[in-house]
Amino acid sequence: MGSDTQPHLAGDAPAVTSAAPRSDTATPAMPAPATTASMQSLLAQYFETKHFEAPQRDANEGFEATRVHALSTARSETRTLSPGEQIAALLPQIERTLQPSVSSPAPSAPAAPHSLSRESWPLSAQSLIDSLMAENERLRAEVQTQKDLRHAAEAQADSDVLTPTLNRRAFLREMQRAMADCRRYGEQACLIFLDMDGFKGINDTYGHAAGDAALNYVADTLKASVREGDSVGRIGGDEFAILLRRADLNSTRIKALKLEAELALGTFEHKGLYLKTGGSFGVRAYAGQGSAEIWLSEADAAMFLVKKASR
Repeated sequence: MGSDTQPHLAGDAPAVTSAAPRSDTATPAMPAPATTASMQSLLAQYFETKHFEAPQRDANEGFEATRVHALSTARSETRTLSPGEQIAALLPQIERTLQPSVSSPAPSAPAAPHSLSRESWPLSAQSLIDSLMAENERLRAEVQTQKDLRHAAEAQADSDVLTPTLNRRAFLREMQRAMADCRRYGEQACLIFLDMDGFKGINDTYGHAAGDAALNYVADTLKASVREGDSVGRIGGDEFAILLRRADLNSTRIKALKLEAELALGTFEHKGLYLKTGGSFGVRAYAGQGSAEIWLSEADAAMFLVKKASR
């Protein structure tokens, strides 16, 4: 025969011998099909070359308190504790060792010390306590005085130098707070801008003292007409503004008309003379303006239109 074939064992590559010369046009030999036994043999060889060894652990091996066992990975990792960590790990065992046994009698509670009355104290101790109490009261009074001075300084910094109203800076701050509440809670707020009529004539005719009296008269009138949560401020010169919280545009316009009529009918006293002053009002509701200055300028523009139409 030209070739001999012998049976081969599972897992061994088949041996093929041929006596005839190999032809270039011959069909290539097909690889032998993989079997379960051959796959097992290849896997065994693979694991032997990679040296995969599972960590061995004695079943009777106890847990060592001085070593940390990592449980976050598949393979346990340990590290030696520092002396401080070793002591902390052994503390529970030491405490259990030092605890008295159940049969031992419980220690008796110490007797409460007898309270001593103030009269039994030495005179030096009584004098020291009295001086400390007096110093404590003095410091309390000083702290309260400083608080009162601070509040007075804050009020003075926010108040107008002449009238019982807020100055421009403080009024703009109140506007910013109202704008924040409108954005957060969906509230309404409106602004009334007032420019006094005839103020220059009062100053020129009766002097600056009369002009100051006119300013205070207008400020008192505006403050008497607003609620507790509203704000009145002197913006500058003879200009005032009123901030009305939780007020719609229609009710604010009605309030502006009432204030205009009250100033037109009322008078103020100066050196035995009863003088009159009026004002022009502009109303502007909050509608998402970008800043307090923009909102105030819009109310000023509305006032200017009213003043121009009345001439």
